[in-house]
Amino acid sequence: MSATDTGAHERTEARELLSDLVATPSVSGDEAAVAERLVDFFASHGREAYRDDVGNVRAPGDDGVLLTSHMDTVPGDIEVREADGELWGRGACDAKGPLASMAVAAAETGASFVGVVGEETTSLGARHLVETRDAPDAVINGEPSGWDAVTLGYRGFVTGAFTAETPSAHTSRPGPNALEYAMDWWHDVEAAFETEGESAVFEQVTTKPVGMDGGVTADGLAFESSVDAQFRVPPSWTIDEVAETAEDCLPTYVGEEASVGVEWTDSIPPVMASPRNAVAAALRAGVRAEGGETTHLRKTGTSDMNIYHGAWDCPMATYGPGDSSLDHAPDERIDLAEYDRGVAVLTAAAERLTA
Repeated sequence: MSATDTGAHERTEARELLSDLVATPSVSGDEAAVAERLVDFFASHGREAYRDDVGNVRAPGDDGVLLTSHMDTVPGDIEVREADGELWGRGACDAKGPLASMAVAAAETGASFVGVVGEETTSLGARHLVETRDAPDAVINGEPSGWDAVTLGYRGFVTGAFTAETPSAHTSRPGPNALEYAMDWWHDVEAAFETEGESAVFEQVTTKPVGMDGGVTADGLAFESSVDAQFRVPPSWTIDEVAETAEDCLPTYVGEEASVGVEWTDSIPPVMASPRNAVAAALRAGVRAEGGETTHLRKTGTSDMNIYHGAWDCPMATYGPGDSSLDHAPDERIDLAEYDRGVAVLTAAAERLTA
């Protein structure tokens, strides 16, 4: 087989893997079928691969770089079809394009690979991974950045639940009840994190209530309220600083028989990697080899890279083919020529990092 034929065969195999993964539903918690397709793919290339205790697919290899992306998607049925050089389907961008391209690059170069579960929900797979293996020499996390862009920063988050309780009383009586405490607390929280002047969203703490409840308790003796809140945390803040600022907003005029408080339930720290780190440099070299100029991105959401960065002291960045504006969208799709370039970029970067 000539070099040209070999290249065409590899492109065909890479696209077949992508098409199979996109055609296989894998909503968070139901990734087993996609996992088995990846295990079979690595077996066909003479590589050991297996599912670990939480369902991650691990293909141990050269730890000069760990290529890792997530297998799960958000819900949503989109007809899987190819049209005008694009592959449509749920997960085509987020993140089966990056996932498939990483599997192909790992098989080609011998780099370590992990497909993780649960990124769209609790990051179960990434959390289990950092608890059960040593740090690799470098990490490329897979999320859609565009074939010629590298993501270096993500905001973190912290979630918590405000609760208040006051004795029940007739509504004609003066004095605040638990619902008013909740409203006052949230008003003060928004004011505390309000940004003066214009600044990029990435640099702001974003406050968002994601659930509210309240009313008279079942026994009729008290009035209660709750606010489930999420705070997106930029690298200029720590998780503790955000939590302390929110706690400082708790009402101070609470009567002796009333109670207010915040319980923090989950957090992931922000990350901002250096553009000069070895992973970013290897990805830039791969982009240049494909005729592109690299853009560095900072994203306002959170990814598994935050977890890896918090646990492992090694260079890392996030990369993957696909247009992230189509993540979770009803018209999610990936340009197949861009996917091919993403495979080439990841292969070149992995070769450089495992040399």
